[in-house]
Amino acid sequence: MFETNCKRKSGFTLIELLVVISIIGFLSTLAVVSLNDARKKARDSKRIADIKQLQTALDLYYDTNKSYIISGSCDSTSPNSGWCNSIQSLSSDHWIRNGSTNLTLFLNKDPLDPKPATSPNWAPSGGGTYFYYANGYGGSGQWYMIVYGLENTGNTIQQTDGVRACDGTSFHYGNGLNGIMTVGRSCGQ
Repeated sequence: MFETNCKRKSGFTLIELLVVISIIGFLSTLAVVSLNDARKKARDSKRIADIKQLQTALDLYYDTNKSYIISGSCDSTSPNSGWCNSIQSLSSDHWIRNGSTNLTLFLNKDPLDPKPATSPNWAPSGGGTYFYYANGYGGSGQWYMIVYGLENTGNTIQQTDGVRACDGTSFHYGNGLNGIMTVGRSCGQ
């Protein structure tokens, strides 16, 4: 009798390798997407914290001066010269300012968007720029608004924003779905 010594070569077939590579690619894609979502949420959390910090400094400024810093003399063109924005108006670490008057006694430097735009993007869909306005509408310096954008448009905080000027004009630049926030102090608040 003849004995055959057939040994099967060990290894992977081309199909098996392609399946494994496909699975690894799919899992890598999921990881990258999850990481990007986590980064967006972290930047949005920073934006919300930044704005609360600005509001606290503005309230302290108001308590001291009986007026908020009036916007309009901060070298801004976006959305118009009546506003201050964190890109064009930045001077000596402050962008909320009226000429040389700023929040320096209450805040070392005004916060900037964690993913700043190269130029002001009005309206700030997806972040990039913070905007400040406190001028006119029946009470310059007696009310203010800050407009900024979130990257995650499903944030429930969007349902609670809006500001009312002294003449009764209501401001709400977002639509509750696009991530644009309008916050501040309404007149008499």
